[in-house]
Amino acid sequence: MTLLGCTVLTTDDSGELLMSSLPSSTPSPGATGLTSSEAALRLKQYGPNAVPEQKPHPWLAFLSKFWAPVPWMLEVTIFLELLLGRTMEAGVIGALLIFNAILSFAQEGRAEKALDLLRNRLTIQARALRDGSWTLVAASELVPGDLIHIRMGDLVPADINLTEGQVSLDQSALTGESVPIECSPGDTVHSGGMVKRGEATGEVTATGKRTYFGKTAELVSTAKTVSHLQNTIFRIVKYMLILDVTLVAALLIYTPLAGLPWTDTLPFALILLVASIPVALPATFTLATALGAFELAKAGVLVTRLSAIEEAAAMDVLCVDKTGTITENRLAVATVQAYTPYNESDVLRLAATACDDATQDPIDLAILAEAKKRNVLFSSVKRLRFVPFDPANKYSEALISAQDKTLHDLFQGETATEYFHVKKGAPQALGTLAGDSMADVERLSKSGYRVLAVAAGPDKASHNIGLVALQDPPRPDSATMVQRLRELGVRVLMITGDGLATARAVASQVGIGERACAAQSLHRDDVGGNSHIDGIADCDVFAGVYPEDKFRVVQTLQRTDHVSGMTGDGVNDAPALKQAEMGIAVANATDVAKAAASLVLTNAGLTEVVTAVETSRRIYQRMLTYTLNKIIKTVEIAVFLSIGVMATGTFIITPLLIVLLLFTNDFVTMSIATDRVGFSPQPDRWHIRTLMLTGIILAALVLVLSFSVFFVGRDWLHLPLPQLQTLIFVMLVLTGQGNVYLVRERGHLWKSRPSRWLMLSSVLDIIVVGCFATQGILMAPINPVLLLALLGVVLVYLVLLDFAKLRIFRWVALR
Repeated sequence: MTLLGCTVLTTDDSGELLMSSLPSSTPSPGATGLTSSEAALRLKQYGPNAVPEQKPHPWLAFLSKFWAPVPWMLEVTIFLELLLGRTMEAGVIGALLIFNAILSFAQEGRAEKALDLLRNRLTIQARALRDGSWTLVAASELVPGDLIHIRMGDLVPADINLTEGQVSLDQSALTGESVPIECSPGDTVHSGGMVKRGEATGEVTATGKRTYFGKTAELVSTAKTVSHLQNTIFRIVKYMLILDVTLVAALLIYTPLAGLPWTDTLPFALILLVASIPVALPATFTLATALGAFELAKAGVLVTRLSAIEEAAAMDVLCVDKTGTITENRLAVATVQAYTPYNESDVLRLAATACDDATQDPIDLAILAEAKKRNVLFSSVKRLRFVPFDPANKYSEALISAQDKTLHDLFQGETATEYFHVKKGAPQALGTLAGDSMADVERLSKSGYRVLAVAAGPDKASHNIGLVALQDPPRPDSATMVQRLRELGVRVLMITGDGLATARAVASQVGIGERACAAQSLHRDDVGGNSHIDGIADCDVFAGVYPEDKFRVVQTLQRTDHVSGMTGDGVNDAPALKQAEMGIAVANATDVAKAAASLVLTNAGLTEVVTAVETSRRIYQRMLTYTLNKIIKTVEIAVFLSIGVMATGTFIITPLLIVLLLFTNDFVTMSIATDRVGFSPQPDRWHIRTLMLTGIILAALVLVLSFSVFFVGRDWLHLPLPQLQTLIFVMLVLTGQGNVYLVRERGHLWKSRPSRWLMLSSVLDIIVVGCFATQGILMAPINPVLLLALLGVVLVYLVLLDFAKLRIFRWVALR
């Protein structure tokens, strides 16, 4: 259960929770709140103030790993093997299938447990008026009609209609808007907002999934991530099966014509089909992404959905939220405009006197920080009175003593008065601006700044001192991150709830672009009534968006064959994070955003996004090597064995030796998942037809060697059939291992050094197979000299084949 808000609690040194104190004031006349019995009835009627999380039962989650196209094929094969009494073959395939399921389930379960720890760190409580007195109750037990009290530092626990008091509310987690809003009696504040200043009392109007927060969370449940991984594997298997079914059909037609026994042909044909199914491909994908997840965890990225790593390799559009993602989610002084005879230091110095850090107002803190940074604070001016910002008149005011040399310098001839007024607030509210000053306000506002005027003087602050422009500044690493992603071929699109001017200004500063569009003006409905966003190609920024808009942008990108990423931190980002192929929750994200995302950053900034893209593209290169190798081997084995039977009238290898190839090729070459590789400078896509064409051409060249070895062994060395079958088996193992090194490098095979595990697995594989072949284990023994000669022939042939590979790769544009 994810609770919808809370009182902010602190911890002592022992880690125990310290509850915020209850309101000291007595309830207002007529405000009695609910009785305990009324609250219990309403809790039963409306349910807890929480959004239920859709968590499948662990066993169902595990069993789902067996419910997909590739597992179905393997399960049918296991059934047929058992039907024919071939328990060893069925056991091998079943073991690989279970291994893949356990690996995937364990990795995703570990990530989910890490998120659960994040969610359960605090006991959440709220202040409610029950039975005529204030009491602390669990936020999950709040009901509509409850009277609750909120104050500075609190997270709003439900949707509330304010009845007393005033608060400044930070709703950036909900709307993406970084500037706090002022709320007074009659206003509605939404659950999840944070109180930055003031305190107020209000009546709960909505709880649970009926709140703004809850409706957004409900939208998350409708989002469905588009995964290309299963489709990719299924298409590879489909092409392999088409080839094998064709060859098996030809073999079955040939069998009665040649008088071959059906009892030998049928098992041989079935094993031929099994050999075409990449049994270890799902497991290898899972292992590669799991190792990638471990690598990313060391870099500060928690992976909650393994397939997102693979999707990141193909990502060509990254949608980034502004507040807290591109920017720091804090106000800072952007520029200061002074008017003669004053300078910027004077403006900041006087503005700081109308600020007080005790209020924790973000604007006051920003101005004080800038004044301290420039060392322009008054050293001895005495402040006689301070009036904090009032939403009614839209300014704060300070009364300062005029007996100071600095003031003499500022207001020559006017220091005979006893004190001065200093005001800081909305330009229109101060009433001291005109002409050029108003033009400056308009210019700065169009640049996306929040503009404040500063006025001072002996008589109600009659002098126009200058303007202070504030902004939520971009993070120092944002521009570098955007530039690096562009170099990697990823377009960055900013999506924010801020206004057009602010969004355009920030996007321009970090290098995203200046083409800003209002999402609401681009809504379209297609023929089926599905809403989407037009004009994505013509916009760098979407401003003024709602959660549904972010969701639609991602869906529109997916419909137009883009692979999308989405970064965010707030509740408003959660639906889009769930829908995107790569949803990224940033370090300060809410629990809802983290639960919806597939990657969670633990360090501030977005530098790890670049790391994730580079890591995923390395994984793609490893899986491209494995897949291409599997295609070559499948074509080689299927054509060589089926044509070999039809050309010679003998089974040139036994079904048991074919199953043994599952270990010596598919299983052992899973070590490709650890290979040392580079990454592509552009997004990677699985072009299956290109891979099939490349694999078929290379397989045809390898087949020349395969048939040569067969005919030399039969017609020149005159080997008996059992020994010839062993020789063919060893040849298939050696070419299988050699193909890995042939295709792992897009240049010459010696251009880069393979990983230690890949080389070690190959060496061990060849040693074990060599021992089996020379000692006659599970096969007829052959002479060790013959084995070494075969090894030398395969090595020389692969080096020659490497030069032909370069031409083929260039022709099909494989990178």
